[in-house]
Amino acid sequence: MDRRKFVAATGLAGATGLLSACGNRNGPQVECGNQTTSETFKWKMVTSWPRDFPGLGTGANRLAESINQLSNGRLQIKVYGGNELVPAFEVFDAVKQRTAEMGHSATYYWKGKAPAAQFFAGIPFGMSAQELHGWIYYGGGLELWREVYAPHGIVPFLAGSSGPQMGGWFNREINSVADLKGLKMRIPGLGGEILRRAGGTPTNIPGAELFTALQTGTIDATEWVGPYNDLAFGLFRAAKYYYYPGWHEPGTGLECIINQQAWNTLPEDLQAIVRVACQAAVTDTLSDFTYNNGVALKKLLDEHAVDLRRFPDEVLNHLGEISDNLVREMASEDDLMGRIYASFQAYSDIVRPWSAISDRTLLNLRADPLIR
Repeated sequence: MDRRKFVAATGLAGATGLLSACGNRNGPQVECGNQTTSETFKWKMVTSWPRDFPGLGTGANRLAESINQLSNGRLQIKVYGGNELVPAFEVFDAVKQRTAEMGHSATYYWKGKAPAAQFFAGIPFGMSAQELHGWIYYGGGLELWREVYAPHGIVPFLAGSSGPQMGGWFNREINSVADLKGLKMRIPGLGGEILRRAGGTPTNIPGAELFTALQTGTIDATEWVGPYNDLAFGLFRAAKYYYYPGWHEPGTGLECIINQQAWNTLPEDLQAIVRVACQAAVTDTLSDFTYNNGVALKKLLDEHAVDLRRFPDEVLNHLGEISDNLVREMASEDDLMGRIYASFQAYSDIVRPWSAISDRTLLNLRADPLIR
């Protein structure tokens, strides 16, 4: 069976009852919410990713296709890659101003506009993807996230996950904390602030510019996502060392953001379709990344002889201490951020013991030839 059809038939099956209840475009006209099902909505989705880029760009495309299909064409979404309609890092403003009704990005890009947003992509040394999803969907995270975006007239949804990321590509070895001093690295969000406090120089540039920046020495290192995307950008040709783990992004969540006024114009059944499609996209993208990261890592090691290295414990411990201090500091400076941090920590206290005796135990049973 074609994978996209499978996703529509299974991951999005929860929406079929809604479609049946409200009829379809070719059937009798039925009232849904405040509008009739005969009305067609044409929206634009802007993204922070290059068009059709594996995992990220294609994930946005599949989300739009699912909504188009489930709505029987009543909600039509045209996707624009980064810099096609607006620059990659202007997605938030474009949705806020309704230049586009919808956006696909990651929350840490908006730290200058909504600092608390960074928590919803995950925090350094924090939750795995599965743990983060539990907090957002069942632990009160989504309600807090919407509270952060409400003043901007934006409605957020979790709409994807890269899973755990890699530590990045480096043109110099990292053997001790001293090697972080003066390191020029592309790393966004909280990870960037942690690097700055460790003596490095963080910068944030769009993915499409990473190879050139790394190759020309504009930066010494870059994190992007993981083997799947890093192979696609050819970053192994621009840097010698490939470090893990991705301490800064242990289970990154992606977002779909919608202009509040545009959202309010949708009838209830279309709103439900968007919600269900976004939730299905989380499973779809995490599965995509999990499979293709494995395939890509094998290629990087076997075909390109990449020098794969683990960050020294000294470095990880130092960065972890900075991370704890940073997050607590942020929580003390703002009431909303304090409530988010409290919720995050309360949920962590619940989920970590279970993760320790389930996932961690099982993973530790495996022999891993890559660990040095």
